[in-house]
Amino acid sequence: MAVELTVTSPQQKNIGIIGCGLLGNKRAAVLGEHRLCIAADTEIAKAKQLAANYPGAVATSSWQDVVNHADVDVVFISTTPDQLAAITLACVANGKHVLVEKPAGTSSAQLRQVLEQADAKNVVVRVGFNHRFHPAMLKAFALINEGAIGEIMFIRARYGHGGRVGYDKEWRMNAQISGGGELIDQGFHLIDLSRWFLQKDFTSVSGAVQTYFWPVSVEDNAFMLLKTDENQVAWLHTSWTEWKNLFNFEIMGRTGKLQIDGLGGSYGLEQLAFYKMTEAMGPPQSTIWQFPQADHSFALEFESFLKDIAAGTRNNASLHDAIAAFAIAEEIYKQAQKESPKF
Repeated sequence: MAVELTVTSPQQKNIGIIGCGLLGNKRAAVLGEHRLCIAADTEIAKAKQLAANYPGAVATSSWQDVVNHADVDVVFISTTPDQLAAITLACVANGKHVLVEKPAGTSSAQLRQVLEQADAKNVVVRVGFNHRFHPAMLKAFALINEGAIGEIMFIRARYGHGGRVGYDKEWRMNAQISGGGELIDQGFHLIDLSRWFLQKDFTSVSGAVQTYFWPVSVEDNAFMLLKTDENQVAWLHTSWTEWKNLFNFEIMGRTGKLQIDGLGGSYGLEQLAFYKMTEAMGPPQSTIWQFPQADHSFALEFESFLKDIAAGTRNNASLHDAIAAFAIAEEIYKQAQKESPKF
């Protein structure tokens, strides 16, 4: 199934990028008609390499140069989590719209401050939850809204990879930089997708975080049991010890089931299976969609962000979503702290 890909805006935007690693380059690759003015990275070689691909763009090692750039009206921020909130606040103070990578900071308190300032300055801050824009997710969301599986009873999901040699020495393993371990890393996506599909908050939160393999002070596995006030359950597991990369997301309704497997690349072919209950029950009617195309989720997310800016009404719903995800993670860490001072 093909996904239409158009990134358009009624007005060309002048873009600044802070953080020129893998995600910064992915964001730059979907600019379309929009103009990259400046790219910043503490490793100036990375900034120069990115800027060289965009005529007129300049490189700098200082993120403040992007914040203070007179022409820039939209900033992409793809730094380590410990810097995200402070840089976002500086951009907001200068009236610039921001697309900031999840988790957008290292605590819910930081994000509440960002939300308050973004609303006060009347700018859009979008948190990067690109998984929502994968084709299987969009198709599943549409089917749910059509009533294809009836009321959702529960969600069951797993997401993980196995790390790499030297993974224990990377910034993700330092809670002061990352805000937490695998619960914050891939777990944030599972929490966000669960809230998005259910369109409800979780009012009961429990879980466990464990370090099974990597010799680090953060968790390499996180287990979550989340419930809405109507007892709809999300049973989630995210792991850095999944030796074969895995993405599996199941949504169980009263009259059918949706199952999403793979995200492309090392996670395998992305596909959505729709199992429709028959009146006789027994084996369901099965429909499977496969999505072999390249990952367009960053382009579609950028398009959605531009629409929010063009609408003139400052929609910072994704900040509310990120705050809610952090609150869930913080509650699980609080529970874990009672059992082990490590967390």
